[in-house]
Order: sequence, then structure tokens, then C-alpha cells
Amino acid sequence: MKIVIIEDEIKAAKSLAALITQLRPESQIIAQLQSVEAALDFFGRQPQVDLLFMDIQLSDGISFDIFKTVSIACPIIFCTAFGEYAMEAIKANGIDYILKPFSKEELEKALARVDALSNFFQRDHNADLTALFNKLGREEGKKSFLVFQNNKYITIASGDIAFFHTRNETTQLVSFRKETYTIPNSLDQLQGQLSASQFYRLNRQYIINFDAVKEVEHYYGRKLLVHLHVPAPDDLTVGKEKSTAFLHWLSER
Repeated sequence: MKIVIIEDEIKAAKSLAALITQLRPESQIIAQLQSVEAALDFFGRQPQVDLLFMDIQLSDGISFDIFKTVSIACPIIFCTAFGEYAMEAIKANGIDYILKPFSKEELEKALARVDALSNFFQRDHNADLTALFNKLGREEGKKSFLVFQNNKYITIASGDIAFFHTRNETTQLVSFRKETYTIPNSLDQLQGQLSASQFYRLNRQYIINFDAVKEVEHYYGRKLLVHLHVPAPDDLTVGKEKSTAFLHWLSER
């Protein structure tokens, strides 16, 4: 069995690959991809794949963008932190999922389900995937965040948040009013909670609001430099491998 893993978290991808090798030693992991752009390049060459493990939220966009460009007929197991609605939708379309952090037992059950449904997976799933991804793409995401500061709890509407960033292993929320709050969520958790059309995971340290983007300019090394209406404590750059997906996100309005 030829397997491809699409996962932008390197540790998670390595852990998944190790477990797959333990459970299916006869299988062959032919690629580990970390972005939408890398997946488009890989599947654009039409390789033979028997099973695909895929995270929903990737560093340069949402994985359903892949299916807008290329046709993938093999079964897919999603490794995701999405909420219950997304998971139930995936199950209704005959595609399994593993909730992060996943266990060896959960992976074994998912692989067993693929084995049991091998005949079912002979058909083309693109229509089902398109319907599912349209549902996911329309999700509004988390509407507000509860923060604690100065001995008080207050709620910050998601639309009032300019960006999230990590600083010294702490996640901070920065509003359009230039107010900063510390929150317990990791950026990985936030990425699964926020509207994918409104918020973008720029890199390992930043998630930005579309409305916060002031301008984007070309930077050295074929990178992009992003300027926000609310100043960020770091230069916000987008690598050349992610620039196309980022500009696509900006244009999809």
C-alpha cells in the first residue's frame, strides 16, 4: 500500500509515519508533504497513491483547496483538531478521521475501516469531498474569546482581533484597539477554531485577521512582507513556497 501524509507539523507527521510502519509494515510511505502548494505539485504529477492521511488546516491554507485543482480518488483519513460538526460530516461521507492527539489504537481502527471499505473507495469521492469542503468553508468559526485581565473576565469578539501570536511559549491576542491579552489556546488550537476565510496562519508564530492586512510587498528571497494596520512586534514574512497560497487567500473575497 502506497501512502502519502499531508501534515505541516513535522513531529506529528513523524509520529504518524512511525505508527503506520508499526501497524502496516508492508506499506510504503512515498511522500510527507507540509503544505497545499507541495500537495498540488505532488498530485499534479499523478502518482499512484492507495491511502492519504491529511490534516485539514495547513500552514499555507486549508486542505480542501487541493481538491479544487487536482482529482484524488484514493481513500482519505483526516488527522484534525476540527470540531464535532466537521467530524460528523466527514464520517457521513465515508471518510474516517483521527482526532489529534491520536493514539495507536485509533489509528488501527481507522486503517481497519479503510480495509473494510476498500471496495467502496473504488469510486471517485470528489463530489462528496466538494460538498463536505463547501460546508467546512462556510463555517463562521469561533465568534468570541473570553479573556481575564485586571481581575475581570471580558469577551473579545473575533472580528475585533487583529492577530494572535506566540511570545516565550505564551499565546497573545492583539485587538484592533492595540490591546494585548494572554490566552491559554495554542496557535494550533486556534487554527481549528477560527474562520478559515477570515484568519490565516501566516507562520509558526502568527495568525492574522484579513481585515488587519494593510498592504503586502515583495521582499528579498522571493518572500512577501506583510504590513498590518496594528503593528506587530516582528517582521511578518511569507516564504516563497507559501506566497501563492497566501495571495490566493487574500483574493478570495
